[in-house]
Amino acid sequence: MPTDRPPIPAFLYGTAWKEDRTPALTELALRMGFRGIDTANQRRHYFEAGVGQGLAAAYRAGLVTRADLFLQTKFTYQGGQDHRLPYDPAADLSTQVGQSMASSLEHLGTDHVDSYVLHGPASGRGWSDADAEVWAAMAKERDAGRTRLLGVSNVSLRHLEQMAATGAGTPAFVQNRCFARLSWDRDVRAFCVDRSIVYQGFSLLTANPEVLHDRVVGSIAARERATPAQVVFRFAQAVGMLPLTGTSSAEHMKQDLASHELALSDEEVQVIESLAG
Repeated sequence: MPTDRPPIPAFLYGTAWKEDRTPALTELALRMGFRGIDTANQRRHYFEAGVGQGLAAAYRAGLVTRADLFLQTKFTYQGGQDHRLPYDPAADLSTQVGQSMASSLEHLGTDHVDSYVLHGPASGRGWSDADAEVWAAMAKERDAGRTRLLGVSNVSLRHLEQMAATGAGTPAFVQNRCFARLSWDRDVRAFCVDRSIVYQGFSLLTANPEVLHDRVVGSIAARERATPAQVVFRFAQAVGMLPLTGTSSAEHMKQDLASHELALSDEEVQVIESLAG
């Protein structure tokens, strides 16, 4: 694994639900300027091999090299998969993690990923023995150089507190769907800030249509000659989130990446943070 590691980008391009469009949209995202790609070895919602095809096309075109990119993928329990499993369902969980990683590396045409994420705990009720086994296996993948960093997704504060209590080691990332009506996941974000964990927020637009139509957001967008979506992404970055976008539009890709240029006052950030929660 190379030592000249690229920095964690300020924006990630999410590849869920793209199906046959995945290769072309991955290449387009790179062409538009994204350097962070999020995927998962979960054929039910992602086409990880298609991401690899898009990466290969971008490499051939001279757009980027592997060293320019931050690649993130995930291990998904069988309960979150369909019949197209990336591992032997009869194998123990540690073996499944290793098989899923090997499959991901093949799909993505690389010898390592930059971030490997547990794609949701086994239970909504708390951090389980199964999660502890999977996390330990993921740590072995990191120690072997097949990933730089580890993360968890779709977690509650309870999950994170219980995980910390086991001494499992602090994740580098927490990735959650972020709802304004649930205070923008404030408690989980506070946990992350306290432990220098990067909070990745997804569905920032689709989960929050009321925010996109809010009067304050609209007035900021008008003043900045921007879109409400750009205001939401700028807000997310202002409160310390690493946002994801899954847009299929080249124009929206450019707008999303340009959102960091918007000027939001501290008061405006606080107002948006208080919307619907």
